[in-house]
Amino acid sequence: MTSTPFPFTAVVGQDDLRLALLLNAVSPAVGGVLVRGEKGTAKSTAVRALSALLPAVAVVPGCRFSCSPESPDPGCPDGPHEPGTATERPSRMVELPVGASEDRLVGALDIERALAEGVKAFEPGLLADAHRGILYVDEVNLLHDHLVDLLLDAAAMGASYVEREGVSVRHASKFLLVGTMNPEEGELRPQLLDRFGLTVEVSASREPDQRVEVVRRRLAHDDDPAGFVARWADEEAAVRARIVAARELLPSVALGDAALRQIAATCAAFEVDGMRADIVMARTATALAAWAGRTDVLAEDVRQAALLALPHRRRRNPFDAPGLDEDKLDETLEEFGDQGDDDPDPDPDPGPEGPGGGGGRPPEEGPQPGADDASVPPEAGTGEEPAPAPAQGGAGERSAVRAAEPFRTKVLSVPGLGEGAAGRRSRARTEHGRTTGARRPRGALTKLHLAATVQAAAPHQRERGRAGRGLVVRRDDLRQATREGREGNLVLFVVDASGSMAARQRMSAVKGAVLSLLLDAYQRRDKVGLVTFRGSAADVALPPTSSVDAAAVRLESLPTGGRTPLAAGLLKAHEVLRVERLRDPARRALVVVVTDGRATGGVEPVAMAGRAARLFAAEGTASVVVDCESGPIRLGLAGQLAGELGGTAVTLDELRADSIAGLVKDVRDTGTRRAA
Repeated sequence: MTSTPFPFTAVVGQDDLRLALLLNAVSPAVGGVLVRGEKGTAKSTAVRALSALLPAVAVVPGCRFSCSPESPDPGCPDGPHEPGTATERPSRMVELPVGASEDRLVGALDIERALAEGVKAFEPGLLADAHRGILYVDEVNLLHDHLVDLLLDAAAMGASYVEREGVSVRHASKFLLVGTMNPEEGELRPQLLDRFGLTVEVSASREPDQRVEVVRRRLAHDDDPAGFVARWADEEAAVRARIVAARELLPSVALGDAALRQIAATCAAFEVDGMRADIVMARTATALAAWAGRTDVLAEDVRQAALLALPHRRRRNPFDAPGLDEDKLDETLEEFGDQGDDDPDPDPDPGPEGPGGGGGRPPEEGPQPGADDASVPPEAGTGEEPAPAPAQGGAGERSAVRAAEPFRTKVLSVPGLGEGAAGRRSRARTEHGRTTGARRPRGALTKLHLAATVQAAAPHQRERGRAGRGLVVRRDDLRQATREGREGNLVLFVVDASGSMAARQRMSAVKGAVLSLLLDAYQRRDKVGLVTFRGSAADVALPPTSSVDAAAVRLESLPTGGRTPLAAGLLKAHEVLRVERLRDPARRALVVVVTDGRATGGVEPVAMAGRAARLFAAEGTASVVVDCESGPIRLGLAGQLAGELGGTAVTLDELRADSIAGLVKDVRDTGTRRAA
């Protein structure tokens, strides 16, 4: 992989992506960009190329926190800064790895020196490096929750705080947040989603000529990076100059009352939460006008701003696909537009190298054969339903039915104490949570247990020659706090889609229950998987993934019919768990079997189902059976299956958090029963 970045102006197509990035370069107050799309669509390439177009930044010489010479941070750890000469450095783009530690993000404070010497020895983190620059998070949807919380705090306050047992350091941290993600791997928390000013959906062009040009440029860059960059130097310089000109023009752009009314009416019409959308739209429309070389905001600017700022704020739950009804948008803009500004023949100055329309598209640098196919449907996980799976059951198969309305479910958790990825389901040893004890640190100290440290150091003060009031602390005295929090689990759904479940009302209720559990899994940061069985076999409808909306899409298109190969479903689930343990041994599993308990498929179906169920019990896998049996006469087969699994059974009614069934059905009951 070459270290020479691909030129921004050489990116083929992806007009919305390039425009959103350029608008943030013109006005960082827009608030960053979230780029959503399938793999291999130049998301990271375009973002990394942007930093080369940004103007240089003036900083205080020697300041590790990039203080501005004109208004240095009065609380800068390297300050106070005296008035003096300034130096310039290139604008930075700092990348935050998904697996970064908290200390790597916010910085590390040397607790040993702080306790023993009273010195705040601070090593800056990525938030300090990104100050007055770009903080880029690839695969931002996979970022750990505690890092997301730190990002939210820094973005809201414009500062980062590092605290260790009462010793704290603060520094300014104002950055442009840019993230890329593949929706198939899971969605973002709503709080972080709202922090991105703009969002862009990208997909690969289906136009052959354009795909040819993408390959041609990529190969040319890989063969001769320096020569390729040199060929695009003029285009890069032109866009860089246009960004500088737009920045200078930006304070002169007037956002009139008519445009403000259109912005407010649009946000109200699409029922977005809060006021951040209005503010972002206003800033984006102003940046669009400056980018087009104008000092007035037109209706076209407001329309383009809405298309970039509102889609991700329209989501009401993780299964909603982001998007905007453009017909409704046009109707709203027309209704609240100022007729006095609707001159059909305006001819504003197009500005340097670009059209003057409100779209403010970036210039088409170099040959751009073909056109972007903006109507390409997204893949599974982005809100578009795939074609229904082929039939298995043959005769008697029924088409898919829609799921009933989801509801809030009771808490299902895995017994014991795990050490998996941070989440909100089961008890686990974590870096964050309530303190439960202390131990010697393994590697770098991250969470000091002050009382245990003092207790370890106290007996040795005389032999260490303590003379003053301070405590003589050595590294061997330091104790790491052990904490208990919550982890995310792998929730594997095993869903019976056989003929015995095929009654339309029953299957609708079953799908509604699974959808409710998927919503719960999303909120608790779980991975999910989906195994279905009917006819003569079982299928992995969705391998374990963080994308609960992908599971919802598979569930919605699930047909029913045929016999009930319960054993095949359980064995398939067992195989999925075996493979997943090899990939992620720390993540514990919770198996949720959704069935009425009947077994009619295969040889000796009941006996084989019992043997398959006992495999889970022997391995101690936590399990729940959601009993879907209905009617006045019940056979209790689901309860028998739960006993074989070593788990517990709940009915569809008992699964509801607000049901009158009384006791919360928790898998922890299983651990109590086993202990007895």
